Amino acid sequence: MSLLPYALARPFLFGLDPETAHELTLDALARTQRTPLAWAYTRRLVRDPVTVAGLAFPNRVGLAAGLDKNARCIDALGAMGFGFVEVGTVTPLAQPGNPRPRMFRLPQAQALINRLGFNNEGLEAFVANVRRARFRSQGRILGLNIGKNASTPIERAADDYLIALEGVYPHADYVTVNISSPNTRNLRELQSDQALDALLAALSGKRAALQRAQGRRVPLFVKIAPDLDAEQVAHIAALLRRHAMDGVIATNTTIDRSAVQGLPHAQEAGGLSGAPVRAASDRVIGQLRQALGPGFPIIGVGGILSAADAVAKIEAGADLVQIYTGLIYRGPALVEDAARALQRQRAGSAR
Repeated sequence: MSLLPYALARPFLFGLDPETAHELTLDALARTQRTPLAWAYTRRLVRDPVTVAGLAFPNRVGLAAGLDKNARCIDALGAMGFGFVEVGTVTPLAQPGNPRPRMFRLPQAQALINRLGFNNEGLEAFVANVRRARFRSQGRILGLNIGKNASTPIERAADDYLIALEGVYPHADYVTVNISSPNTRNLRELQSDQALDALLAALSGKRAALQRAQGRRVPLFVKIAPDLDAEQVAHIAALLRRHAMDGVIATNTTIDRSAVQGLPHAQEAGGLSGAPVRAASDRVIGQLRQALGPGFPIIGVGGILSAADAVAKIEAGADLVQIYTGLIYRGPALVEDAARALQRQRAGSAR
């Protein structure tokens, strides 16, 4: 994720404050995408086509939301070999997020903690960036991830989601409703039965109106947390079906610190991602698949640091996978490695 081979760039980047390294990387990608300099991070696109939620994905490996919150680097990130890219989370109004420092590396655990808090430049800037990207014209899939502003009371959260849905709808292949970040106060309350029922009803109605007005149906996915028990997962699954959601993304970051006890920064507030969330993510994926049955789209994300981790997500019940923290620790080579492993896995299961 720099103009140097990643093995050489990583020691430099890891010598910087995590958020500074993140910003420098995104700035470099934004400046070089759609220029000859993009060769430095361009990887081969592994062809492993699959249709999920009515969308034709070139391969099953995507970028998770959170890395490119303002949709500045869609083409650069797509050049790394992703079959699909998800950007955001975007909120209706620009907001700075939580105070710094708010990102922390835990290298011994191949993990990150962040409490960014949906820092972004707002819906108008986000859509302008999306419209400049060429990624969708290359036959790949773009997901746009929406959330609520921190200043919006939780009882008015649906208002923000509906504004954001209307804004991104014309420009998305699918839209993800993020109700599971631990870094916006009370946001995870939206995963409770009554709140989620009301929110999904409102979103379903809004989507129907947008579909009539614009003549296209954009799939809606809901992103959930790993910190749910089997009963909670079953209730969420029932609501996804009741309100005709098109898929679910499992999972977001965790607030559980049991896997990183004693490590530097382990007790920092925020969401933990990377290897320590892998088992919880796979567990939730399995519970969702059992509750939803075959055919309901599940995107698996959380703890993919190797090709084998990507295969395990599919074996747990996911149809597609997403990477975030693994890209930071392994670089773009992980994308091709994971896509090739999934290609082999499917070929082997077809025999």
